[in-house]
Amino acid sequence: MLESTSWIEKNFSESPDAIFIFQNDALLISNQAAKTLLENYHFSLTYLCSLMQSVLAQQRNDTDDCFHCAIKEVMPNRAIPVTLKTADNQKLAYFLVVTPLDDAQHTYSLTLKSNAMLQRMDQVAQQRKLVQYVNRAHEEERKRLSQDLHDSIAQGVYSAIMGIRHLEPATAATDQAAFRSQAKLIENQLYETLSEVKGMALDIRPSVLDSFGLVPALKALAQRLEENTGITINVIARAETEHLSEDVQTVFYRIAQESMTNAIKHAKCAEINLILIQHPHLISLEIIDDGSGFDTQQMGSFNGHSLGLMNMNERVKALQGTFHIDSSVGNGTTVRAEFPVV
Repeated sequence: MLESTSWIEKNFSESPDAIFIFQNDALLISNQAAKTLLENYHFSLTYLCSLMQSVLAQQRNDTDDCFHCAIKEVMPNRAIPVTLKTADNQKLAYFLVVTPLDDAQHTYSLTLKSNAMLQRMDQVAQQRKLVQYVNRAHEEERKRLSQDLHDSIAQGVYSAIMGIRHLEPATAATDQAAFRSQAKLIENQLYETLSEVKGMALDIRPSVLDSFGLVPALKALAQRLEENTGITINVIARAETEHLSEDVQTVFYRIAQESMTNAIKHAKCAEINLILIQHPHLISLEIIDDGSGFDTQQMGSFNGHSLGLMNMNERVKALQGTFHIDSSVGNGTTVRAEFPVV
């Protein structure tokens, strides 16, 4: 029991949150973080007490803001924002949490939580979630490539090998027509396999993006998809992209690739317009299709394919850009990404 008490005292003393315990309006005890705040910031215990009484009054008010608030009913404490000033007049944001400890003796705990620390913890959690998502996306992409290699490339090579085995010297001497026909079949099979290998290479990393830049890469992508699907794809490019970083160009390309692929696979569209425009201080990419569209509220979790809509959104935000999807059932979809430029 004594050891447990020691652990509790140690946790209280070393907590990163500032904790004050009051009885009525008198301070009974505070931890080290709370003492540091009192030493460095310009606020009084009277100010804390007035905030405490305000929070307690709100907690006791049954008609505070809403009469039947489901969230309020399950929240034992109420947090309010507090701004503190340092000696050099800098402002730091905190949240104040009041916890009743003993109503009969009017004893309460006040906890000041750093807003910056909470935001940082939230950012770390979001980053971990994104890393997990990206890892899953990479594994799905590897799985797809593995299946393509097995089902398409390997089978094509195996068919060519079987064809070569039938090219016996005796056949060439006795039946030239059959020999040439078999050789032509093997040649066609190898050309088809080569075309599939090139297509996979383009999906993984288009060489034209590295060699010639974003606009030629987008036009080549649109032309390839148009030839493969018969869907009309118009590319309007009114932007200088040489000054864009490699990361921004890659993200623009992947957004165009993902958006057009989604439109082709799922939207039953007849036309896609890809518009890359440079504005004052920003450059924007829009992919507009006339397909079936979807309910963006139901797709709020951004469940997509390949990179997925969620991954597109996160990759754009990571480069200080903005990402937006405008769609409704029966009215097509517009995907828009913007990045600031100097």
